Amino acid sequence: MSLQIYNTLSRKKEKFTPIKKGEVGIYVCGPTVYGHAHIGHAKSYVSFDVIVRYLKNSEYKVKYVQNLTDVGHLVGDVDEGEDKIEKQSKIEHKHPMEIAEYYTRSYFEDMDKLNNFRPDISPRASGHITEQIEIIKNLIENNFAYKKNGSVYFDVSKFKNYGKLSNRTIDELTEGTRVKVVKEKNNPADFALWKKAERGHIMQWQSPWGSGYPGWHIECSAMSMKYLGKSFDIHGGGIENQFPHHECEIAQSEASTKKLFVKYWMHNNMVTVDGKKMGKSLGNFTTLKNAFKKFDAMTIRFFILQSHYRSTLDFSEQAIVAAKKGYDKLNNVYKKLKQSSIENKFGEESISIKTYNDDFKSAMDDDFNTPQAIAVLFDLAKGINTILSSDKLLNKKSLNEVLSFFTNNGESILGLFVEDEPKKDNKIESELIELLIETRNQARKLKQFTLSDLIRNKLGEIGIILEDKKEKTEWKKQE
Repeated sequence: MSLQIYNTLSRKKEKFTPIKKGEVGIYVCGPTVYGHAHIGHAKSYVSFDVIVRYLKNSEYKVKYVQNLTDVGHLVGDVDEGEDKIEKQSKIEHKHPMEIAEYYTRSYFEDMDKLNNFRPDISPRASGHITEQIEIIKNLIENNFAYKKNGSVYFDVSKFKNYGKLSNRTIDELTEGTRVKVVKEKNNPADFALWKKAERGHIMQWQSPWGSGYPGWHIECSAMSMKYLGKSFDIHGGGIENQFPHHECEIAQSEASTKKLFVKYWMHNNMVTVDGKKMGKSLGNFTTLKNAFKKFDAMTIRFFILQSHYRSTLDFSEQAIVAAKKGYDKLNNVYKKLKQSSIENKFGEESISIKTYNDDFKSAMDDDFNTPQAIAVLFDLAKGINTILSSDKLLNKKSLNEVLSFFTNNGESILGLFVEDEPKKDNKIESELIELLIETRNQARKLKQFTLSDLIRNKLGEIGIILEDKKEKTEWKKQE
């Protein structure tokens, strides 16, 4: 089966055929950098990281663009009110650009820990003001936009396909909906392309319409088209951005270029807490920095990939703990296989890997079905454990094939099995356990079985399980 992608625009799965053979342009809406990233951000960016990884693994030349919004995103995602970054700058008594810089660094630190690829290009909204002004000038000249009191608004009545992504009509966009009414607009559904800077507004630029700043939506149109062209393959983002953000992007971009803006629209679903969306405005979010204090980054990545990107993911510490148990089982099998390869320990057992490879590919080709792909890893791990539990070993050919499967699929595509940086305390703990095992082994050689049993039992009491193998004694933490 060829790769199928669920296209929000058509509301169905479609065969993926890039605009230019062998090349893929993908743009994903990045964060508004006014606070630390949380689990909801991780859901989105881990999901799209796997998509990019899979496309690259499928031998496409991929250009991945993910923007950073550092101006123009107003509180409430509407056309009136305070800029999110300026608001945070007042709280922290810092310049808005200082806020943007600090939280940008914080964002990339967290994404690196999650083993996300860095985007090929990470453009900033504030660095593309000229491009945004040029698009707005074009829209005014072609009668798709109008000026009012130093601001510029897009006239949705002039774009006949407005609402095609979110399946809404202009008549539905009346007062009382999410679109906040601004009195100077011709139509309540019209949206801001450029806003006049009020007195005291720090982040502002000169334009043909006076001093001001860009609207949130125009930023992504300008940055995506600058680096990917007027038409490109995939535009991704959270489902909450489908309307109004992405709907407005389509309208202003296609009105400006007279071309199809994006071929495939992809939206990840949200993270919930007790059935409610996780978000800063609701105060129910968990930052990644706090989550990393309790859980390994790879456990969180695995937890996210256990749900399909289009499915909701309910967050709780109990769910992360359960995910850790599953991830540890897979990781332990992978480690054992790598150790056998390093030590050249082979046996007579064989295992056919073709079906597992086919099943993994089928799962990923079905709209990047990571839960099903992970299930394939578990099926293979179960088969391997059956062999290892009977004190048998894989032959060299099978071992290499299985290792390649885990490396190519689990590590390269899903981004798993990467060791977290060892904590100093954990390193000391490991060294002490190894020292006790060495002492126990010496006691056994001297037939001091009372001492050797005491060491085993005491380690067992603190959750350290010893397994005596032919070559060495291995240990693991009790699950």
